[in-house]
Amino acid sequence: MKNEAEPPSCLRPPVFVIGQDSRGHWVAQDLTGTRGGLFVNQAEALRYIRSENGNRPHSFVTITGIIELDIARAQETAPQRQLSAEIEPQLRVA
Repeated sequence: MKNEAEPPSCLRPPVFVIGQDSRGHWVAQDLTGTRGGLFVNQAEALRYIRSENGNRPHSFVTITGIIELDIARAQETAPQRQLSAEIEPQLRVA
């Protein structure tokens, strides 16, 4: 049997979080904070996620609470760890 190593992160599709903000808009944002946007409905947010990850399944988690689009977070040094810690209690695999 051939033991394959995990591909580098640059080859893995991004993982997104999706949910609604305090105004009812749909938010989709990757865990690094470098991609995302506000959408008028869930279908459009999911379409965006599919276009960004090559239509791979299981590439997003749904947030049950309020999620605000945070474009400033992309400039932080460890955004993925920070966002993961913030949303972990709320995660529901979709």
